[in-house]
Amino acid sequence: MSGTFVGMPAFPEAAREAVGDPTLRANLRHATHTIRDKRARAVAELDDWAALREAGRRIKDQTLRHLDTYLLQLEESVTAAGGTVHWAADAEEANRIVTELVRATGETEVVKVKSMATQEIGLNEHLEAEGIAAYETDLAELIVQLGEDRPSHILVPAIHRNRGEIRDIFRDRMGHWGRPAPEGLSDTPAELAEAARLHLREKFLRARVGISGANFMVAETGTLVVVESEGNGRMCLTLPETLISVVGIEKVVPTWRDLEVFLQTLPRSSTAERMNPYTSMWTGTADGDGPTAFHLVLLDNGRTDALADEVGRQALRCIRCSACLNVCPVYERAGGHAYGSVYPGPIGAILTPQLRGTASEVDASLPYASSLCGACYEVCPVAIDIPEVLVHLREKVAREGGKGHRLERAAVKASTWVLDHPGALATGERLASAARKALPRRLPGPGARQWTDHRDLPELPEEPFRDWWRKNRA
Repeated sequence: MSGTFVGMPAFPEAAREAVGDPTLRANLRHATHTIRDKRARAVAELDDWAALREAGRRIKDQTLRHLDTYLLQLEESVTAAGGTVHWAADAEEANRIVTELVRATGETEVVKVKSMATQEIGLNEHLEAEGIAAYETDLAELIVQLGEDRPSHILVPAIHRNRGEIRDIFRDRMGHWGRPAPEGLSDTPAELAEAARLHLREKFLRARVGISGANFMVAETGTLVVVESEGNGRMCLTLPETLISVVGIEKVVPTWRDLEVFLQTLPRSSTAERMNPYTSMWTGTADGDGPTAFHLVLLDNGRTDALADEVGRQALRCIRCSACLNVCPVYERAGGHAYGSVYPGPIGAILTPQLRGTASEVDASLPYASSLCGACYEVCPVAIDIPEVLVHLREKVAREGGKGHRLERAAVKASTWVLDHPGALATGERLASAARKALPRRLPGPGARQWTDHRDLPELPEEPFRDWWRKNRA
């Protein structure tokens, strides 16, 4: 996985800073509560929601068990339809493939549909280093790009910005990227949307290369699917002469009938709509209709490693609806940037450590970025048991002995010895009781301080229970 976000502090430190920002907390609280309330009403309209959820889980699990078969079928179908399939083992290979494909066209700029896979591999940064400008066309992604920011949410990348902040970004930065914002731009949604529309239209009409991701890939026909709400995706997918799609290998579904399930559950779980305003599907190339060249880059980048984990692999069911973020009490207060990954919130806390590993401090901290309340599991449209995977990954981090865990193991080992020797335990209890007034109210050491900075240690009794029992009950 790309190291774009690595180097950030571990989640506890990043979250502590975010929680201290009242504007950020207010923006997040308003947005997440609004989205999750609308979602609840949309889901309640379907009497068979539980059956659809179970069907989605079964389809995803069956596909993951036979992923090699369906990926080969997908490659055959895409190739037969006039497309070209490329296999990328990691971010470096995917970036190299895309760069070479763009250079082959002779172009130095591309337009992009919102794509988490390209954010995951740091494609925009790589293209910029190679002299190729990549323009985001999703409204929220445009805000993030113009503000030189990072996405904070799966569905609404600029959820941490309010209208006034967006207006200022448009006024200050649009002119550096193309058509400037209109004079006297206000913070009304209609004016902000119109400014973005005018800014992007000239890019759509000029660009010869488009880059996309995909929500789903249908193995039986080689069809790719993008669902969106603004129409920018439709422009990116149809106007350019060359289309390059970078898609994670887990996005494949076997048949059109399988796709039907997800086209019912995804919009209700993400945007609280009965169906997406724009659902674009394309199969290879066609004379006189859409791009004349289509390239599909199938991205692994840690997914095969996640697939090998019988508990953790359920994270690969994710259809990126973001419902888990909107109900998570931790995300609501800390925001997406604290997770140090393009995948924030509960799903990011289990997906990122599996894709990137847990060698870095930030990745090792993510499985602990949860209260384990279970709200994320309740709303997941493909029934990912996120709390189960979080506990599983915590065990893995502890076994690997990351920061703090070596001391923890040493303390447990010492405690085990003391508990196995009653005489030593009794002596320790008497010494602790005798010195109880001199004992500190806070424990030393970073790991212990995280506990006692917010909790008082219990007061020790004047004498150990064993001694009291011997005097009064013997």
